[in-house]
Formats: sequence, structure tokens, C-alpha cells
Amino acid sequence: MTAVGRAAPGTRAAGRRHPAWAAAGILALCASVAVAVTIGPADIGVGDVWSVVVAHLGGGTTDVTPIRDGIVWDLRLPRTLLAAVCGAGLAVCGAVLQSVLRNPLADPFVLGVSSGASTGAVLVVVLGVGGGALSVSGGAFAGAVCSFALVMLLSHSLGGTTDRVVLAGVAAMQLFSALTSFVVMTAADAETTRGVLFWLLGSLGGAGWTDVWTGAGALVLVLAVCLGYARTLDAFAFGQDAAATLGVRVTRTRLVLLCATALLTATLVASVGAIGFVGLVLPHAVRALTGPGHAGLLPVCALAGAVFLVWVDTLARTVLEPQEVPVGVVTSLIGVPAFVLVLYRTRRAR
Repeated sequence: MTAVGRAAPGTRAAGRRHPAWAAAGILALCASVAVAVTIGPADIGVGDVWSVVVAHLGGGTTDVTPIRDGIVWDLRLPRTLLAAVCGAGLAVCGAVLQSVLRNPLADPFVLGVSSGASTGAVLVVVLGVGGGALSVSGGAFAGAVCSFALVMLLSHSLGGTTDRVVLAGVAAMQLFSALTSFVVMTAADAETTRGVLFWLLGSLGGAGWTDVWTGAGALVLVLAVCLGYARTLDAFAFGQDAAATLGVRVTRTRLVLLCATALLTATLVASVGAIGFVGLVLPHAVRALTGPGHAGLLPVCALAGAVFLVWVDTLARTVLEPQEVPVGVVTSLIGVPAFVLVLYRTRRAR
């Protein structure tokens, strides 16, 4: 029997561990959110967090003071939940794009979405595009969509192959990055420049419940779509020709998955800015635990990304307190050595 028809023993063993990893991930995520909300200058315990959440969900009253109630419900909880949503979404997008593009270096920003979002946000903040009717998040989302549309147009005109998609994404990324730098350098004052650069490096400081629900809705929708294509993503591992032989409609499937991941990435980047390395490193780490099968890989990736970014954001807002470090800086500091370790492990495996 060929490799297509028979899974390796290690892969089968990893597949049997999917429910265990998923259960561990759910427990770790719940514990991480509960504990992360308590960390900060205000003395708040896990019991206080639970009491506030139950009260706001209609389960009764709470003895927590109004100030602490506001800290939990209006500040820390939406920020922590948005971190979980963003981490989950970026990790899932990275796993899908690495399979669809057959490129281990692919991440959610390979389609130019991040740079386009940055340009859109800068145009709103610095030049006032939209006349006040367009928010920073709206401008970022519009910029991300424009960048992705340009990538799809370029890649289609160049032949539509996976390497052309990546090259078109690199070109769009450089173009919109240059536009962002030009606008900031020529039209922004020092204070505006500082605020823009903080957003470009990734920040969860302005998180609100609207961002949480919008991001969570996009995550659930895209994750459901990607899980529906799990077996197809497994087929892509053997190449597009092999996938076509197995009955996969390669072009249509690739377009659907690229659009889905771009939509989710644009939604997340519009809320928090560019947070790198989550979608690049975590899928590789999770594959070592679950194996390459996407039915197990994608849910565990989502949970791992959520837990990871919850703690990264907690570190970012507390390590230099009262000053806050951009989340993207922390993910890069952690992600670079982690990615080097993954590369060494991959090399030894070969």
C-alpha cells in the first residue's frame, strides 16, 4: 500500500491523541483567561472575576466594588478574550496557508493583508481619509481587502500557481509598507507617529467587546470552513497534481481557503494591528504533537494560539509596568528563537 493510502505509525499514534490534546488545550485556555485577568496593579482574585462574569451574564449580584467590576468587565476581560481570539485565528490561518501554498514559511501576512491594513489605518489617522465617518479599524479592514484583491489579481495574471501567489504577496507587502512609511514621514507629527507605530507593532490596549464579538464570529466561521476542507488540505500535502488526481478541485478550493484566511486575518489585524510569528511558528509546533492531519491540527492550533497570545499579552502589559510593550515585539522576541528551534528539529528529522 502506498503512503497515500496508509498512514505512518507515528501519525496514527498522534491521531489517537487528538481528543487528549484538545481537552488539555481547553482546560489550559480557561485557566489562562481566568488567571490572566487577575494580573495587574489592582488586587483582583479569580473568585472576583467569576463573580463579575456571573453577575453580568444575569446570574445575580456581586460584592465586587464598581471600580473592580469595571476593571474586570470593561478592561481586562475583553482584552484577554480578544488576545485568545487573535492567537487562535492567526495560528489557524498559518496552518491552512502553509498547506495550501505548500510553503513552511507561509503565515497569515504572506498575502499582504497586514501591510494593506497598516496603510488603511494610517490614511485614516494621519490624513483623515473618510472624513470622520471611517474608524481606524474600518480603514484597516478596507486596506487589507484592497491589498488582498491586488494579490489575487497579480497572481492570477501571472499564472495563478502557489509560488506566484507568494511572490504577489511579497510585492503587495513591500508596496503598502512603502506607502505607509511615506505617509507617516511626510504628514504625521511626532505624537501621531508614535501612536501609529505602536498600533503597527500590535496592541490590544484598545480592546472592547465589539472587537471580541467581531473577531470571534469571524474565527468560528472561518474555522468551520477550514475544517470542512480538512481532508482536502491533507491531500494538498502530496502536491496539487496528486490532489487533483484524488478528485480535488484545486483552483476553486485554493481560492476559497485563501479568501477565508484573508478575511479572518483582515478582521483581526483591523482590531489589534500586526502581530507576527504566531501563525508562522505555532502550526509547526502543533504538528509535532498531533501529526499532519488537519482535522486534529486545526482545533489544537486554535487552542495553542489562544493560550500563547493570552500570556504574551499579559507579559506585554506587565513586564515594564506602567509602560506597555507592543504585543508584536514580544511575539517576535519569543518567536525568532522558537522558529530557529523548529528548523533544527525539522533538519534532524530529515
